[in-house]
Amino acid sequence: MGCVSRSCWIVFIAVLAMASSTSASLHLGFYRKTCPSAEAIVRRTVSEAVANNPGLAAGLIRMHFHDCFVRGCDASLLLNSSPGNTAEKDAPPNNPSMRGFEVIDAAKAAVEARCPSTVSCADIIAFAARDSAYLAGGIDYPVPAGRRDGRVSLDSEALTNIPLPNLTAAGLRDSFAKKGLSVDEMVTLSGAHSIGRAHCTAFAPRLYNFNATHTQDPSMDPAFAAYLKSRCSPSTVDFTSKDPTTVPLDAVTPRRLDNQYYKNLAKRRGLLFSDQTLQASRLTARLVRLDAKLGSVWAAKFAAAMVRMGHIEVLTGSQGEIRKMCGVVNNRP
Repeated sequence: MGCVSRSCWIVFIAVLAMASSTSASLHLGFYRKTCPSAEAIVRRTVSEAVANNPGLAAGLIRMHFHDCFVRGCDASLLLNSSPGNTAEKDAPPNNPSMRGFEVIDAAKAAVEARCPSTVSCADIIAFAARDSAYLAGGIDYPVPAGRRDGRVSLDSEALTNIPLPNLTAAGLRDSFAKKGLSVDEMVTLSGAHSIGRAHCTAFAPRLYNFNATHTQDPSMDPAFAAYLKSRCSPSTVDFTSKDPTTVPLDAVTPRRLDNQYYKNLAKRRGLLFSDQTLQASRLTARLVRLDAKLGSVWAAKFAAAMVRMGHIEVLTGSQGEIRKMCGVVNNRP
């Protein structure tokens, strides 16, 4: 899977520069000697899954983001709940909307069969997100590896660390800054919302009860709002609603990871409040305009930002463990 276009080379060069400037604890080709087929196995597993269900590409990219924002990129998102402890995966930001756990489990099983107790679940998530970005948008980049898996997963930490869909641009800036990411990286990574879907509960208040005033969000294009109202009933304003209805985050190119997301914002067709606020805020509006105009530059920035995000609070060396199964910690002596 090599670079064949000028924009692909822009991505590759930008990410190599980023990889060399980030934490020395992760390395390109980390499994070259211990499990040389690891990345190929993950890529094959992800490719087969996305071919059967294209929506999984968005889920796997989102999984990497949600994992890294809670305890760092340590695969804590994959741990199952146990008696007396509700894990991250069952917290409202992840349940029921998070998809792709079965893909990571399949990749882990295949890697374990080839290289037992060698490749971390955290690295598999990072590889799978990269492979999904390529399959959905042609965005390919080298992933430094060497992450280790954490042993703790708490639903309360997901609630306090994962940005909510009603945040303002300033709120998003602060949330990403806590993880060492810049405003530009925040806007760039938000472009992942050019693929995937959202439940009505994530945006219904914009349609029926904006700012608790029982009105419609004036920043939303009226025709777009009318379409959304035809899909989502007023009952979905209640965030506990079990209504399973979803709509595409980007209705124009819903399966293509591209810069259409930013063009939608210019037309007041951002689905989530936290999307549209990027266009409305002076803090981020200029960046939105640039990303809407320069698709290849946005793609390069997206790749570099994914690499940067993949370094958040990683466990390396003798920290953590290499889980044998991603959903449970290893048995301890």
